[in-house]
Amino acid sequence: MHNGTESLPEPVTGPLTGPLTQPLTRPLTELLKDKVLLVNGGSQGVGAAIVRAAVREGAAVAFTAERPDPAEQLAKETGALFLPADLADADQASASVERTVTAHGRLDCLVNSAGLTTRGSLLDTTPELFDAHVAVNLRAPFFAMQAAVRHLLDRGSPGTIVNIITNCSHGGPPHLAPYSATKAGLVGLTRNAAHAHRWDRVRVNGLNIGWTDTEGEDRVQRAFHGAGDDWREKAAATLPMGKLGQADEIADFVVFLLSERSGVVTGSVIDWDQRVVGTFD
Repeated sequence: MHNGTESLPEPVTGPLTGPLTQPLTRPLTELLKDKVLLVNGGSQGVGAAIVRAAVREGAAVAFTAERPDPAEQLAKETGALFLPADLADADQASASVERTVTAHGRLDCLVNSAGLTTRGSLLDTTPELFDAHVAVNLRAPFFAMQAAVRHLLDRGSPGTIVNIITNCSHGGPPHLAPYSATKAGLVGLTRNAAHAHRWDRVRVNGLNIGWTDTEGEDRVQRAFHGAGDDWREKAAATLPMGKLGQADEIADFVVFLLSERSGVVTGSVIDWDQRVVGTFD
């Protein structure tokens, strides 16, 4: 307590342009140093960008993909471990965690990045298409999270999970009915798991990403929407920031959420987009 006799420090005035004896904060480097991360659905697009960013930030990374190409090239490029898996099979989704633990001794972080985006409306979606979306977009993350949390509880260790979702979870366009429905389910699962395991210090968050420039999106635009080589430029002109979302930007944000630098944040589903949900002109 100040008793009126000590001299108080002079207040800081003016811009902070002079030399500092202490940095204002620690640099955002090696965010995942000594962590073990599994990325489910990591061979291309956002998943592959997360693999690269996590390796750069010091993590030992394993990732799953169904096909060896381009997964084997990504593994060669980054040193990450490629685990072939069909995530539509719940047993293989669960086993991805066990295989990572076998390879690296433990698991600290999980990203569920796989997503099936096959078009279908309320009127033309078949039961088979609907079930395929449920299997990849909702059931696979559920059972991968189940295996990851069980492992963390057995170790008595904290951990982090990030689910890559979509702004379509707010409703989505008519031609993405099963996709929107299953990703909305993943929002609920993210919050449920975060609440259930907050006292175990397992943090679970999600990203509702918007329109993103990926290899998969390029294929979809050409196959389903008759897009030409200039579709990116045309799309960018319709967006407030003048560009599509970029996979590497999303990956940096995911790495931050996985890391201890994101603090106590859990149960958050963040709209990583340039369109503001609920607003209109």
